[in-house]
Amino acid sequence: MTKTVVITNGTIVTMNDRDEVFNPGVVVIEGAKIVEVGALSNGGTESLAEKYPNAQFVDASGCVVIPGLVNAHTHAAMTIFRGLADDLPLREWLEQHIFPAEKKLTEEWVFWGTVLACAEMIASGTTTFCDMYLFEHKVAEAVDKTGMRAVVGEVLYDFPSPHYGELENGFAFTKRFIEDWMGHERIKISVDPHAVYTCSPELLLRSFAISEHYDVPFVIHLAETEDEVQETMRRYGRTPVAHLANLGVLSGRVIADHCVWLSEEDRAIIAEKKVKVVHNPESNLKLASGIAPVADLLRRGVTVSLGTDGCASNNDLDMLSEMDTCAKIHKGVLRDPTVLPAKEVLRMATVYGARTLGLDDKIGKLEPGMLADIVILDFNKPHLTPCYDPISHIVYSARGSDVRDVMVHGQWLMRNREFTTIDMGEVKARVKEIARRVRSD
Repeated sequence: MTKTVVITNGTIVTMNDRDEVFNPGVVVIEGAKIVEVGALSNGGTESLAEKYPNAQFVDASGCVVIPGLVNAHTHAAMTIFRGLADDLPLREWLEQHIFPAEKKLTEEWVFWGTVLACAEMIASGTTTFCDMYLFEHKVAEAVDKTGMRAVVGEVLYDFPSPHYGELENGFAFTKRFIEDWMGHERIKISVDPHAVYTCSPELLLRSFAISEHYDVPFVIHLAETEDEVQETMRRYGRTPVAHLANLGVLSGRVIADHCVWLSEEDRAIIAEKKVKVVHNPESNLKLASGIAPVADLLRRGVTVSLGTDGCASNNDLDMLSEMDTCAKIHKGVLRDPTVLPAKEVLRMATVYGARTLGLDDKIGKLEPGMLADIVILDFNKPHLTPCYDPISHIVYSARGSDVRDVMVHGQWLMRNREFTTIDMGEVKARVKEIARRVRSD
């Protein structure tokens, strides 16, 4: 028998095409899908109880109900390296600290690091994420176990991987990985070459061909630092964006992470090719990579979503914090308080995130027919009182700790701040042991 859940009495921020907000409102879920969204009628919960006599009723009085947040760029298992190396330039951080630590990686480390990341994301309102890392089959298993939704891909680069070894093995693994998870209701696989400076033209071409063959996303770090642009200019005589365009590997299936250092021509190419861009403001600030031209990209019609990046360079996975940072830094840099208003930033974390991952027909909005990925925020807090505009509070005032309940695909993953699919005692014990081993050499 299909389970029915009725969420009542809260403020429903739908993020639909009409930007409807219902206060008080109701959301009805049957199985994995939303079947009804609207204002609470005069009959209130009594009429709903008659209509749905066997439903689970959830009282959201004093709460705001939103679509689940989409973290469009992560390296989830890097929770195990959180705080390992801070306050360093990107290349030094990667090559002298992160890559050496990753040589010790095991399947077990990646699995438990990802379960920890899923717990952190669920607890702060993220229901879907896009992941690029190593041993990604264990990331998929962790997502499956915890009930989250994700797009995941094994990172590919020219040098041997701690997971698959030589690159040919990486291509073979990627193909099997895609086929193994094809048709899963919550997990989709992508093809993930690391970056222009770590991937040869041949690697990029073969990766793109695989993504086209299987019709899956192609995810890459792009134009993240000024050094990357200068190095690519020296090697190929073109910017990273122009280099990919020249190779013929830019299209609407490409998810380009960061895109900080973009020339005028680069921006035009991205818009023309319908490349999806993921903005990672807090990671870019911490690594001093720069600030992406998000307002200009949005003006050109580019889909720009939000990501946290890995929490070894952020150092958390809280999308509510990421929205706040995003909204404020662009106002400050452009000296324009009207840039990136709260509603547009919330779209970046919901509607645009879903579109970036090719899931906009399934998630990102609260409306009938969409999958039930839902977050309930408790606004009965001093820092959220009074509330004139719930969207303003979500972006500028809310914190991860304000998330009360989280549902993905019609299943509760958190109720009243208690996880339903994760044993945090076991997770913390496992990760603490991993940290001890990371530090052992």
